[in-house]
Amino acid sequence: MRPTGPIIDLATQVGETLRRRQRSLAVAESCTGGMLGAAITEVPGSSAYFLGGVISYADQVKMEQLKVPAETLATYGAVSQETACAMASEVRMLMRADLAVSITGVAGPNAEGSKPVGLTFIGIATAEGTHATRYQWSGDRWENRRDSTIAALTLLAQTLEVMR
Repeated sequence: MRPTGPIIDLATQVGETLRRRQRSLAVAESCTGGMLGAAITEVPGSSAYFLGGVISYADQVKMEQLKVPAETLATYGAVSQETACAMASEVRMLMRADLAVSITGVAGPNAEGSKPVGLTFIGIATAEGTHATRYQWSGDRWENRRDSTIAALTLLAQTLEVMR
């Protein structure tokens, strides 16, 4: 499905800032399944700043491609601040990007153990450090994925405002 509306508006804003500042971006996605990367590449000229990403839907891919420690997944789970930070940090290093964003969450329709539907963590990694923000969406599967993509783009825009 083609991203529209606020997703494209935010992706365009982020892209313009990345291009103007000559910064590069990488993504690591789980529950959004490539929606963020699709939004970023919907913007003409995105090859000037978007390096690529990893869709790590399975824990095995999180461990093997993004080097998320098995202990992190066992202790905190795939949907956690710790995993989001590990994903963002590793994809930034893997792609040699100036900044990276990660998304991991429970899109629905079913909860994952003690993790409710809509629980999402978005990680941001820069040279200055890595952090993750927690969200709790209340929509259906599509809405939760869309809201996660919008939140990731919003965090990117905010990060770029203060980034050196």
